[in-house]
Amino acid sequence: MGNSSVGTAHVLFELGTEELPPRALQQLSGALSRGFVDGLTAADLGHGEATSYATPRRLAVLIRDCETKQADRSIERRGPAVEAAFDSDGKPTKAAEGFARSCGTSVDQLQKMETEQGRWLVYRQQQIGRPASELLPQIAQRALDGLPIPKRMRWGDSEAEFVRPVHWLVFLLGDKVVPCTLLDAEASNQTHGHRFHHPHAISLYDPEDYADVLGSLGRVVAHFHVRRQKIKGQVETLAEKLKGKADLSDDLLDEVTALNEWPVAIAGGFEERFLDIPQEALVATMKGNQRYFPVFGADGRLMNHFITVANIDSERPEVIRKGNERVIRPRLSDAMFFWQQDSKKRLEEHKDQLAHVVFQKDLGTLHEKSARVATLAALIADQIGGDPTLARRAGELSRCDLMTHMVNEFPEMQGVMGRYQAQRDDEADELAQAMEEFYMPRFSGDRLPESSTGIAVSLAERVDTLVGIFGVGQRPTGDKDPFALRRAALGALRILREHALPLNLKTLLANAEQQLNGKLQEADTSEAVYAFLLERLKGLYAEGGTAHDVFEAVAAVQPDSVADFEHRVRAVSDFRALPAAEALAAANKRIANILKKATASVPDQADPDLFELTAEKELFDQINAVTDQIGPMAAETNYGAMLQALSRLHAPVDRFFDDVMVMAEKPEVRANRLALLQSLGRQFLRVADVSQLQT
Repeated sequence: MGNSSVGTAHVLFELGTEELPPRALQQLSGALSRGFVDGLTAADLGHGEATSYATPRRLAVLIRDCETKQADRSIERRGPAVEAAFDSDGKPTKAAEGFARSCGTSVDQLQKMETEQGRWLVYRQQQIGRPASELLPQIAQRALDGLPIPKRMRWGDSEAEFVRPVHWLVFLLGDKVVPCTLLDAEASNQTHGHRFHHPHAISLYDPEDYADVLGSLGRVVAHFHVRRQKIKGQVETLAEKLKGKADLSDDLLDEVTALNEWPVAIAGGFEERFLDIPQEALVATMKGNQRYFPVFGADGRLMNHFITVANIDSERPEVIRKGNERVIRPRLSDAMFFWQQDSKKRLEEHKDQLAHVVFQKDLGTLHEKSARVATLAALIADQIGGDPTLARRAGELSRCDLMTHMVNEFPEMQGVMGRYQAQRDDEADELAQAMEEFYMPRFSGDRLPESSTGIAVSLAERVDTLVGIFGVGQRPTGDKDPFALRRAALGALRILREHALPLNLKTLLANAEQQLNGKLQEADTSEAVYAFLLERLKGLYAEGGTAHDVFEAVAAVQPDSVADFEHRVRAVSDFRALPAAEALAAANKRIANILKKATASVPDQADPDLFELTAEKELFDQINAVTDQIGPMAAETNYGAMLQALSRLHAPVDRFFDDVMVMAEKPEVRANRLALLQSLGRQFLRVADVSQLQT
């Protein structure tokens, strides 16, 4: 930890500011704490636990048991050899004088040392450790400079730059102020409490008392997570009194925590007539615009209540409640107006408007894209046991809700509005569900579409986008992916894999490419998209713990479908654990290398009449027996059983390589042995290329 002879004291650093950006507060706080700790480590100042504090108007860090000075250090620098340091008259050479200058001393102050390699000039100095009070200002400055602030601002006539104007600085080492000026603020021991409850200065005498003093006297809950828990508890209690449950999403809870120093939860309400609006729009308004917590009943439906968090403990909370109710009412009225206006048109009546919105300049409009998606969705639905007619209509209507007033006002309602509008238009229930499922999965870990129609349109949309954008030369490069093709690929793969869809992936991509005929500029687009999908699939399997070589073994045979890929991966993973796997993997590697070096063509089948040794005949018979056995297994895609059966070839394969010279002198015998090995490798390749396994 540090030098036991050096004393320790707690360090407190607090920067008081105007209200900080709420969504960046935790990131800034964590970065400040890490910067401080890294600075102390670099300065060789041992310390104990670091605690971060963050409120809308302050960033602070408390370092416990920080060493009050650096430990003394002995410095030793070796210079030139003594022989090279002095001439024949014993006078210092330029090498000796240069070394002395670099050490800030003269040659006569240097010492000599003897080692096994010879005698050397050496500079020795006892460096006295510097006090922490001298080092801390620079440590703090570097921590502040390293904060992730995209754009810094100036204030008043100050030259200082920070994310918000700085008003005060507390910097203590024990009970002493660390003398310095940072961001034009002079360090002191005076903090400030809540802007309204206690705006006056508060003197601090012990860094460890910081949070307690701010809480009891300043009416500020300094610790972010303590404040968050307090808000969560208050909101839950109020929701229970309303006989409901609050939507306490992490993002909203974090943002509200970052907006308040002394949080007080207050319940409000609105007229029941607004509940006729789709509840997702009401929730979007409450959470996104007002930072209110929506309240849901036991039936999961939105109640006409909300909970807001005030940054003040008011003697008249009803005034705050009425103010919040007054603020939200116009927004709910707007939502009601948009909902009623949208009811005057059926979803399909928006189709023509899509012809005026360009998807991508080379790929046409959203109307054209919807038509392609509709055709592809019908093909997919037909192959997965869905309704092609319903899937085609779902594809045609999939983007129509983008033209509604509701989605224009609440972009997060896309898909959701499509579902509500389709229900209002008396479309089939599955089609209405597919309008929302069209966008699933929206992000990593999001739920997948469940209905056949939803699966078909969601998959069709992603495949059309991938093939189209790749085909016009806009594939992702580095961290640039403006059309979110990586997300589209992962979404498509999750749908194919987790729903075990029996879709030939290459055929599906070729169908999409054919639909785009005349628009694409790149050759072999579907092959490029297939390779891109395979890379993303590799990532999915790696995240799930599948060994890299297992994936490569299966990828080498290019299975038709992702579902088939999944079956093979499981089978190869199980095979890899068998005792015979190592020898058979090595044998397949050997076979691949031998066949690669073959100069003459290899017959399709081995001829038993050309066998000269028992080991050849035995392997031939065993391969034929296993081939007959695994035929029905292959038809049922029972790859695990196939590899189990093939693993029994372990002994005859070993005997063959022990007893038989494959590259025999007689050309016909050599070719026949190569044909035998080729037939063996071919049986394994019905499942995977096991030569890829690193057993």
